[in-house]
Amino acid sequence: MALVGMVLCAGLGTRLRPLTGLRPKPAVPLVQVPLLRYALGLLAGAGIRRAVVNVHHLPEAMEAVAGAAAEELGLALRISREPVLAGTGGALRQARPLLRGAEAVVVLNGDVLFDVDLSAALSAHRATGALATMALLPMPPGSGYGSVEIDAGGRVRRIAGRFGPGGEQLTAWHFPGLHVVSPELLERVPAEPFQVDVNRDVYPPLLARGLVRGLVTHGTWRDLGTPASYLAASLEVAAGRIGLGRFGLPPPRRIAASARIDPSALVGEEAIVGERCLVPAGARVERAVLWPDTRLREGEVVIDAVAAGDLRVAAGGAAGASSPGRTT
Repeated sequence: MALVGMVLCAGLGTRLRPLTGLRPKPAVPLVQVPLLRYALGLLAGAGIRRAVVNVHHLPEAMEAVAGAAAEELGLALRISREPVLAGTGGALRQARPLLRGAEAVVVLNGDVLFDVDLSAALSAHRATGALATMALLPMPPGSGYGSVEIDAGGRVRRIAGRFGPGGEQLTAWHFPGLHVVSPELLERVPAEPFQVDVNRDVYPPLLARGLVRGLVTHGTWRDLGTPASYLAASLEVAAGRIGLGRFGLPPPRRIAASARIDPSALVGEEAIVGERCLVPAGARVERAVLWPDTRLREGEVVIDAVAAGDLRVAAGGAAGASSPGRTT
């Protein structure tokens, strides 16, 4: 039996609007490469040869990006179409025919960047015989994420402070959106309601029996949910502060080969210029991302912002939320 990866790509990307009005969030460029390519590269690097991607928002665009990335990596790809959003658990239920024959399914969010040792997670899952294994990280400082609490034996006992039996001497961790699940878990996703969440609806009844485990791991995780956090992660990748080895990607290239930059324009060291972009005379770009095919005006200033076609989206300040940038 083989391993199968499922990348969840059906979300609406509401916090990243209006950028996600142009592209689904997993298709946004992260230093010249669609974000989904990182997730599929992580799967391929762990020896997984089959992948399923679910789609809903701008489905044709999402399918095209997924197909190109899978072809590059030599992955056999199947698309699970969700005309109505089904939630994380519902997504597994909808894709069940495409996941048949899997020894285990690696489920990960397609809209985050997570550099993790996936082979270690697979080994831990096999060793415990759990129905599901949740990768866990230390809680990001100052974050408001709901925690996953485990006991000394690694069994998940409570999720988000209220789902599960709880217990004494539990430790709280951050769940970055990567699970390894056994085929039997897929059969436990209820048919009703239509929209089902894995963490709230599927896992809690299993926690008292120790069938969901938590694996405390290490790895770089970035939420690209807002313009500010998207810009921050892009600059980290461009500066080489996030390794790309597990994703099977070469060193990042800040300025695309096909970009045209006038000699009088200023493009700072913390700027990313995409394919076929035009930075004309007198323009200035600093701490910014220019999406492919973006053409600036003469003398335009783009600082702490994302420029995508005709859109200019402020993205300065803290990574957790957008704050005023400069575009003139």
